Amino acid sequence: MKLDIHVLLKEQMDKTIEALKFEFGTIRAGRANPSMLDKVRVDYYGTPTPVNQMAAVAVAEGRILTITPWDKSSIHDIEKAIAESDIGIAPTNDGSIIRIAVPQLTEERRKELAKKVSKSSETFKIRIRNDRRDANDEIKKMEKAGDLAEDEAKRALEEVQKMTDEYIKEIENLTSEKEKDIMSV
Repeated sequence: MKLDIHVLLKEQMDKTIEALKFEFGTIRAGRANPSMLDKVRVDYYGTPTPVNQMAAVAVAEGRILTITPWDKSSIHDIEKAIAESDIGIAPTNDGSIIRIAVPQLTEERRKELAKKVSKSSETFKIRIRNDRRDANDEIKKMEKAGDLAEDEAKRALEEVQKMTDEYIKEIENLTSEKEKDIMSV
């Protein structure tokens, strides 16, 4: 039964790491990256639809992103959604392809983005710690109910802490990589 707690905890923490990677992927670092459009939703026939489900998104050159809609009639809707999004870049449209030229980041903007990465990192560390707390509560509840012996509960709590430390370390490594990516020229 205690094994179930560890398996569930690992699954939950893995999902948290994947969510952090997704979050970091949407933060631009001065280079064109299709994932920077992952949060952009287009009102397509009344349904908020991700850009990558409506168009082919590719990097044409180092800092130019091209969006080629499969339905040419949706090009203006896609352009409008990108313009109104928080990516802060104005798209250009030639009638069949939307281009986004990703400008070089200023030092001030790099620092702002690094702070945003740091803040996201802290949020995800809190999620990991909350998962730890929930697992610990469950273990203590099982011990109190007599489902776990005291020494088994102690080992289970130690394992939960070990897993938590590993995931926090992974978040710190991902954060460090993203900050380095943002701050590099």
